[in-house]
Amino acid sequence: MELVLAFGFVLMVSVSLSGVAARTILSTALLFLLAGALIGQGGFGLVEIGTQDPLVSSLADIALFTVLFTDGQRANVRALRENWRLSGRALGLAMPLTMLGIAVPAHFLAGLDWPTALLIGAVLSPTDPVFAAAIVGRKDVPLRLRRLLNVESGLNDGLALPFVLIFLATVAHEPTHPAVIAGELALGLVLGVVLPALVVLAWKLRVFTAEPRLQALGPLAIAVVLYAACHLTHANPYLAAFAAGSTLATMDRVAAEHFEPLGDLLSEVTKFAALLVFGALITPERLSHLGVGEWAFAVIAIVLVRPAAMLLSLAKTPLLSRAERLTAAWFGPKGFASVVYGLLVLQSGIPGNEVVFDLVAVTIAISIVLHSSTDVPVAKALRVEPPDNLPTGTPRKDDS
Repeated sequence: MELVLAFGFVLMVSVSLSGVAARTILSTALLFLLAGALIGQGGFGLVEIGTQDPLVSSLADIALFTVLFTDGQRANVRALRENWRLSGRALGLAMPLTMLGIAVPAHFLAGLDWPTALLIGAVLSPTDPVFAAAIVGRKDVPLRLRRLLNVESGLNDGLALPFVLIFLATVAHEPTHPAVIAGELALGLVLGVVLPALVVLAWKLRVFTAEPRLQALGPLAIAVVLYAACHLTHANPYLAAFAAGSTLATMDRVAAEHFEPLGDLLSEVTKFAALLVFGALITPERLSHLGVGEWAFAVIAIVLVRPAAMLLSLAKTPLLSRAERLTAAWFGPKGFASVVYGLLVLQSGIPGNEVVFDLVAVTIAISIVLHSSTDVPVAKALRVEPPDNLPTGTPRKDDS
């Protein structure tokens, strides 16, 4: 119950300071990460959470699925069609370049052999826009930029998994099964499209009518069924989640609009819970053995590799301004996909699995600190002012 108490307390503090965070570099995500570090074994030792604890992988998995399902509803088929040139560059060029670019310092600075270096490159190649909320969550930010970051992060999580599995098998000297991996990807895409499509078509029948106050639970029910179906069939759940959200938004915009407030809140809650638990894993003992080369690797992966890969992929495109290209290049935060894949490596038992996880954990922590604290300044640079009309606890004159 100590963990529950800590989560409730930090959530209360974060909500109370969320107005300040929306206008400054203060980040609610960073608050949960720091709180987790304080209550974990590296801090006051109030909770004991190990890397092998099922709670860790389950929370990260649920958080990632929830975020992708919600983000998918912001990228219907029309949006994907209109934005395919930018998204195609990000996924087809920037993502492989990032994977290879991370592998190079992992080999030369962190001392990993090439198969393991490529593995960590695959683990850290996905991006997560939830730590750039002031950019992707603001409707006054250019739509093409928001769509680019949303679609990129929504699809690269699922696309990175096959590479993680292939390199993991290579490091473990086990045979790879490309057909099986491709089948899991295809099945995830099929489930993500077919399941919500069938439900939406059924909702169009007169016999099915939802009470207005319960309409938001319809998409939630789809998400729950889809999550369970993916894990029972070994389909790729992350590709399925984004595809399902996009399908729902395409076929039933009303249902998607009703679900959006609930979906955003569920995404925030699961994200915060996963960050609290992840923060508890970051202990001085886990970080103390890392040398200068390992720390340099983490910084280079965030500050140099991703921006360079994205700028190269977006070079000479007239679809984005220079400021928008720089913003897209900077906001490649590492998040729950990398946590899930890092835990997969840790639990695989391959040689050096602890080192790989530690490097992944440090890189994610640095990314959260840098990206979640720079979204507001970057938004201001785009001439998007943070909200200044947020409600307070002080009653208005006409309420008295």
